[in-house]
Amino acid sequence: MPRVRPPGARSSSASRPSGGAWPPTRSRPEANAASFTDDGWFVTGDIAAIAPDGCHRIVGRESVDLIKTGGYRVGAGEVETELLAHPDVVEVAVVGEPDEDLGQRIVAYVVAREGAVIDGPALSDWIAGRRSVHKRPRWVHVRASLPRNHMGKVIKPDLR
Repeated sequence: MPRVRPPGARSSSASRPSGGAWPPTRSRPEANAASFTDDGWFVTGDIAAIAPDGCHRIVGRESVDLIKTGGYRVGAGEVETELLAHPDVVEVAVVGEPDEDLGQRIVAYVVAREGAVIDGPALSDWIAGRRSVHKRPRWVHVRASLPRNHMGKVIKPDLR
């Protein structure tokens, strides 16, 4: 039975293998154990947001989208989800960039709603008012579009 999360929750994504779809690695039983939950779900490493209507949306990866800033670990997907709640933002990608003082600084690349003008510092302050201050983007870059691969996923390395 899959684990049920309430609408609006964020969760690690997992999928249940069917009949031998994932044969075990016989030489590494400890890797097998770490790859599955206690109730038999394969841990994908994706982070999913659950909309109020119950739809799931993959918002990032557990390890890749973790920004270490000022001693805090901030999930890029969490910041992206908050930025997407702003009425003038239609697309967003958040990355960590090197920073001498913080280790990494949070940088947001946003696409504005047609006709909207986004003020970076104001958008950063808006996030700081909704989440912990350390989760606000230090820089906001407004773009006409975000680079995507053939699957439609944002290519974050191309933003840096």
